[in-house]
Amino acid sequence: MTRIRRILTAIATLAGALLAFTAASPAALAVRVPPPGGSRFHPARPPTVTVVAGGMPGWQIALIAAAAALAAAAVAVLLDRAWATRKAHATTA
Repeated sequence: MTRIRRILTAIATLAGALLAFTAASPAALAVRVPPPGGSRFHPARPPTVTVVAGGMPGWQIALIAAAAALAAAAVAVLLDRAWATRKAHATTA
């Protein structure tokens, strides 16, 4: 039974990775197509000026990564304790 559970876990992990890859690939492979006529700007509109360059500051990325790591660690500890408790009850019964 343990072997089947491991195989199913591996299949679920691979399916999740495939799903994440297919969800992220359209954005990663996006290409800006210039408008027809070879002009960079539409003749009826003046070019827009970008005020903010965009992106997320590094400290926010680090904060999100740290919070995700803490959440993953908390879930791992809770699952380990639940598994140990279940295993302890199975041996005493």
